[in-house]
Amino acid sequence: MRAAQFFGKGDIRVVDVSKPVRKDGEVLIEIENCGVCGSDLAEFTMGPVAVPVPGRPHPLTGETLPVTMGHEFCGRVKEAPANSSLKEGQAVMVDPRIYCGSCTRCQSSATNNCHQFGFHGLSGGGGGFSEFVTVDEKMCYPLPDSVPLEYAALIEPLAVAWHAAKQADLPDFKGKTVLIIGGGPVGIAMVHCLKHFRADKVIVSEPTATRQAQNRTIADVVLDPITQSVPDECRALTKGVGVDVAFDCSGAQPGVDAAMDALRNRGLFINVAAKPIVPPFMHWILKEITLKCTLAYDDKDFGEVVNEFAKGSFNVKSMVTSRISLEDAPKAFSELVNKKDDHIKILISHKY
Repeated sequence: MRAAQFFGKGDIRVVDVSKPVRKDGEVLIEIENCGVCGSDLAEFTMGPVAVPVPGRPHPLTGETLPVTMGHEFCGRVKEAPANSSLKEGQAVMVDPRIYCGSCTRCQSSATNNCHQFGFHGLSGGGGGFSEFVTVDEKMCYPLPDSVPLEYAALIEPLAVAWHAAKQADLPDFKGKTVLIIGGGPVGIAMVHCLKHFRADKVIVSEPTATRQAQNRTIADVVLDPITQSVPDECRALTKGVGVDVAFDCSGAQPGVDAAMDALRNRGLFINVAAKPIVPPFMHWILKEITLKCTLAYDDKDFGEVVNEFAKGSFNVKSMVTSRISLEDAPKAFSELVNKKDDHIKILISHKY
């Protein structure tokens, strides 16, 4: 079959590889759509970062470079175990995470914090930039016929945002004013999830004009951090108090500084970008700000988002800004490097 594999920094190639053979307990999936994630782009521009390198294979897959990329994927069942509830042709969304299931973290349901955590599409085991992939049956979530597969791959980034929202430990966000730093794919997914959790006001700080326009269709307020003081604007919108929660979806230090300045006393800052930051100490201590980090999602989060997506809770069609054939997968990465701000989500498929 054909697959887009990562060989090293700046090196994505579409090559012939062996079609995966299903093992006991696994399902063979024909890929319908797979999204290009920011982590994929990070590997392309700076990697290998998370992708295992020769001499250091991933402990669960045993694989190293090259690996077939893509972890935001959905598809249809081609083969399933004889006793499976899944049937040939059934549409499924795949939770792409790889975890051991036996360590203390997995046993406490924190599977996203597994000591051997990984992803299909980054850690080996096959990925969504291909024609077929085999995955553990328990990671397949059936989708009703009413769910269009051309958008179902967006469930994965929505699950990232959903888990981040739940890290606030609130019953919902009713009555809360929330600031999101960075209006890219995860930032937009955060807006959708916060609206679902009934946030009173969602403010997005985004410097690029194209993404500002994209965010204005769903957020309550969009600020330009280049021409506006985000902290001052947030205080003006909250009668001088500051925002209740800030989600960092960019990882840019100026955004972190602005977010903690914009927070109210004893506010909550949540790092979603998974990038190293330096908290501005005086804001941190003088306002007794709580800092949290969030990583991916767990089994419960993923199942909840699949259910809400199936019910039509998320109108995310506008997030898809381009569809590219598998054979042209390297062009998708070039597009995101050279015209990143023109896109939210690019989908890749061998069916285009």
